Amino acid sequence: MKIGFFTMPIHPLGKDWRQSLAEDREAFLLADELGFSEGYVGEHVTDAAENITSCAMFIASLAAETKNIRLGTGTVNMPNSHPAAVAAQVAMLDHMLDGRFNFGISPGGLASDAEVFGNLDADRNAMFLESINMVLEIWKRDAPYRLEGKYWTVSTERTQLVDIGQGIMPKPFQQPHPPVVVTAVAPFSKGVTEAAARGWDPISANFLLPQWVRSHWPKYVEGCERVGREAKTDNWRVAKSVFVAEDMATAKRYATDPDSPYRFYYSQLLTKMRKHNRLELFKTHREQPDDEVTLDGICEKLIIWGTPDKVTEDVLAFREEVGDFGTLLYAGKDWADPALARTSMRLAAEKVMPAVNAAIEASDQAAAE
Repeated sequence: MKIGFFTMPIHPLGKDWRQSLAEDREAFLLADELGFSEGYVGEHVTDAAENITSCAMFIASLAAETKNIRLGTGTVNMPNSHPAAVAAQVAMLDHMLDGRFNFGISPGGLASDAEVFGNLDADRNAMFLESINMVLEIWKRDAPYRLEGKYWTVSTERTQLVDIGQGIMPKPFQQPHPPVVVTAVAPFSKGVTEAAARGWDPISANFLLPQWVRSHWPKYVEGCERVGREAKTDNWRVAKSVFVAEDMATAKRYATDPDSPYRFYYSQLLTKMRKHNRLELFKTHREQPDDEVTLDGICEKLIIWGTPDKVTEDVLAFREEVGDFGTLLYAGKDWADPALARTSMRLAAEKVMPAVNAAIEASDQAAAE
């Protein structure tokens, strides 16, 4: 199992924007230093707490300062931008990273973003599909372009001067295109099946209960089987809220106290999901009444915290419950205490993951004997 990083992120309202951006960047630089395999960052335009407005711009700020980690958009919310703009910006970003780039895409999940961009009442799934199809087609073909859809048109036919380069759009460094990943946020996600059939891979969100995370693997297999593609657990990424400390008292306090950044994170999500009738994500069964969904219950089920030994045991138990997967994406939270936040990432990489992998190896050897 590899360890990666995924952050939306969610910061306290009123926190200095410069400070939160600086800390978010430091988290990625630390992840690179610690050998995290990949790191993803989200984007929202209309949220003062989730205040990274462009994941591509944020990643560009890391390109020259990271060495080994693959960086990914988590995600580009496709209906909110013109496909030509996405294609051009992502192609340049892929070159800036020398191919250390994963292209995370989605229809976008924040209602206020959809409203501000004028697609709140539109079929955003249809917009998403049209947009990614156009992006891939732009990268596939040469100028001149003539792509017409229901929502967008891409053309340079009237203005091209190919001999001097005008009217030609850039192609990404990785060919035919960067790896495409999608974040699955629904139980039994049909999107995972369709993504797998197109050669894309899933990230299971860190705010899904384990039984809903488990539902994603069969859907991934279904899509792979449809096109004769081998379904590899190495390609499945699962995000999880994890906090590791040297002692249990510190771990419990930072992960569970009323002012915990982990509790704040899920408080924000619970409020949003309740407002937009998406509480199913937090329910133990689909018929569970809404009023039984509480912040205490969510935090108890979704946060792994403790010393390296306890977190190792909990990660292994989580893996036993949801099935084998290739990468554990450590879910970044606000750095309420920067020293503890750094220590947690370091312990996760240097203590927890080696112990997890040693246990997996021992189990595999025992099963083979």
